[in-house]
Amino acid sequence: MSRILVVEDEAAIARALGDDFRSQGYDVDLAADGLAALQKARTGAFDLVVLDVMLPGKDGFDVCRDLRRAGVRTPILMLTAKTHEAEKVLGLELGADDYVTKPYSRRELQARVKALLRRSAGELTEVCRFGDVEIDFARGEIRRGGRVVEATPLEFRVLAAFARHPGRVMTRHQLIDEAWGHDLFITERVVDNQVTNLRKKLEPEPAHPRHLVTVPGQGYRLDE
Repeated sequence: MSRILVVEDEAAIARALGDDFRSQGYDVDLAADGLAALQKARTGAFDLVVLDVMLPGKDGFDVCRDLRRAGVRTPILMLTAKTHEAEKVLGLELGADDYVTKPYSRRELQARVKALLRRSAGELTEVCRFGDVEIDFARGEIRRGGRVVEATPLEFRVLAAFARHPGRVMTRHQLIDEAWGHDLFITERVVDNQVTNLRKKLEPEPAHPRHLVTVPGQGYRLDE
């Protein structure tokens, strides 16, 4: 049974979400503020955190940032009433895996939750290797030559997108869909910057990449 932590300060909404998730067979715990959410989520006892942005104490952005800095890799789905593109991007760059904008439909939220749990379950048993690099999905780590490579949550998601499709050309738009989400406007230059950062950390010769290679006129490809 998957365990979900619902972080929501409005009691009626929290109860409704909890009841809905329990009716789908999930085990649910509730937190009403950012500090309580941090304490509970740091235990690693949850398979998913549903995190509202507007919270007392610490807001959802701070909670997400602190969890990722603490090495907690539990998937995070953010609930936000904010509609500005920059704030959605901020949440994802801080380490959130997905977001749903209020007001949301019950079916959409259920679908997003199922997708995150399914993706997480698939990743937990995998270790992807290329060259002297390992992507350990269970630990949420990137290692090179056995040593942990410091990477941002966004860099991890971009590399994971490549790892799910080794040897296949990935267009910039495909990378955006998998690493940022299809509802966001991200320029191709941002993708190029992330690939450049990963090359500096993972390639023997970043100026002449052997693994994260450019396919002219198409995109990038991960070669093992």
